[in-house]
Amino acid sequence: MFLFSFQTKTRMKVNSTQVVYFTLNAYLDTSSFTCFFFMIVLILYVLIVGCNVLLIVVISVNRTLHEPMYMFLCSLFVNELYGSTGLFPFLLIQILSDVHIISAPLCFLQIFCVYSYASIEFTNLAVMSYDRYLAICHPLQYKTIMSPRRIVFLIAVIWFPPFLAVGGTTFLTFSLQLCGEIIDKIACFNHSIIKLACYDPRLNNIYELVMSFLTVCVPLSVIFYTYMRILKVCFSGSKQTRQKAVSTCTPHLASLLNFSFGVSFEILQSRFNLSNVPSMLQKVLSLYYLTCQPLFNPVMYGLNMSKPISHCIWPLWSSHKW
Repeated sequence: MFLFSFQTKTRMKVNSTQVVYFTLNAYLDTSSFTCFFFMIVLILYVLIVGCNVLLIVVISVNRTLHEPMYMFLCSLFVNELYGSTGLFPFLLIQILSDVHIISAPLCFLQIFCVYSYASIEFTNLAVMSYDRYLAICHPLQYKTIMSPRRIVFLIAVIWFPPFLAVGGTTFLTFSLQLCGEIIDKIACFNHSIIKLACYDPRLNNIYELVMSFLTVCVPLSVIFYTYMRILKVCFSGSKQTRQKAVSTCTPHLASLLNFSFGVSFEILQSRFNLSNVPSMLQKVLSLYYLTCQPLFNPVMYGLNMSKPISHCIWPLWSSHKW
């Protein structure tokens, strides 16, 4: 009996080291609609790239927009390009494929891209709320506090800590001994890989919980605090102060709520049994924060930047007119 148990455990470990690819089991047979779904995803990706690149170019070439708020916006748009590129090309390939598989290294790379994108998004929104807090609550000291060196430091805070945190998560998941290769998802997600572990991945769960707190709860706490201070100033300030707060904070709050909704559903879906939710709805909502947020942000902020955009595009348009 002991020998049989030992051989079984050995076989499981040997099998785990031979996992060179994962099978994505959540794709439906859509052979008759392949072209339709491919075009929908392709158009969405082109719109995301086009809108975000346009706003990055507008901010770069327009000297009047070389202010802290727009620098952080530019960082946000770069992150939208980063996150969508980690998903959309992969989706396009999978839609055209008959067998939905992904190599193990590419799967872990996708996990790193997706989770670092989400962490950077929350951190970026927290830094933007801090910037709005200084501009509205401390307008006289704003330019002194927001020096070029401080801006560079805050942009580094936006990007590097999430990369390090998610890098640790990905490394721990990569180190797991896996006893399966079937993922019931459209793309690779960290918790889906952890479920395939041959043993209780307690260390991974603890690390993921701590990192989730640091990369999600801490930025949300900063946002909550800064908005409480902004609201306090607005209620006691002039009408002009309230109008400034509404015009600059509305897109930010809309972006935060939209992204938080998508991330919350993915966390609930990965941790709890949502069998009462239709399967198709689960698939769509699991990718909501990766597909809608990268387009939602440039549209929301682009409406506020309509004048700079027109000033940037009109000379190019008029110079090419016959």
